[in-house]
Amino acid sequence: MTKKQWQRVDGIVLIDKPEGMTSNDLLQKVRRIYQAKKAGHTGALDPFATGLLPICFGEATKISGLLLDSDKRYQATLKLGVATDTGDKDGEVAQQASIPELSQEKIEGVLNSFIGEVAQVPPMYSALKHKGKPLYEYARQGIEIERPARNIRVLEIKLLGFESDEIRFEVFCSKGTYVRTLGEDIAKVLGTVGHLTALRRLQTGSLTADDMHTMEVVSQNPDDYLQALDLPLEHLQAMHLNELDTQTIQHGGKLAVEKPQTDLVRFYDDKERFFGVGEWQFEKNLLKPKRLFNLADD
Repeated sequence: MTKKQWQRVDGIVLIDKPEGMTSNDLLQKVRRIYQAKKAGHTGALDPFATGLLPICFGEATKISGLLLDSDKRYQATLKLGVATDTGDKDGEVAQQASIPELSQEKIEGVLNSFIGEVAQVPPMYSALKHKGKPLYEYARQGIEIERPARNIRVLEIKLLGFESDEIRFEVFCSKGTYVRTLGEDIAKVLGTVGHLTALRRLQTGSLTADDMHTMEVVSQNPDDYLQALDLPLEHLQAMHLNELDTQTIQHGGKLAVEKPQTDLVRFYDDKERFFGVGEWQFEKNLLKPKRLFNLADD
């Protein structure tokens, strides 16, 4: 049997994660499609969740932190009257309660009350760590760990539709937001309990679901779906440098330039090749390198 030859691959592929698969399992499958030596994803989705999962190869893994820090958009379905221990449909029933009569006005009033900065207690079934172990390992043993509330931001939230025992909503929120917990909190304010039966990610930073594809489609012609390193950074100002300034930045130097419109910028060399991300240094009014890429020769 021929041993698989892993190869250098630099770029990003936007995958539509299917339900029932972990993000890491999907990552490994897509990595094998490209035979990529190095790969990583940019923010895990729960197994029951679907939607946009950007997968970074090679040098693109250096910008995964920027994507992890970005705001995200989701569509969710909240089942009312039943709470589960995980906050989603994969958990065991933990509580049941009656459901008050719902109206569009009432639901929208509750949803709007969550806009802005919200204190949220992370769920026990999460990958956050306590003494080096993920919280979900304690949860599976029936151990409850006290978790401090964290501030998250809900930038937008809107009602998509509802039935007598179900609400469908869309939310645009900051990193670190657990939409499962948000759903539980919405149910509480409505006077009942609830859990998510569906969750779909539509956006991560400037990347949207419009450009994602299933693993099956990507596997047919992988090269057609490999995107450039700077795809997720289009919201940053582009800085086109001459040869001398390019060398300065590549050697860790700083540039005395006019303050850019964005705190982070994209660097392009004199041949219009993207090669890094820069950061404005406020205290010195200089532009310095933040993340540089070791790109293969053309």
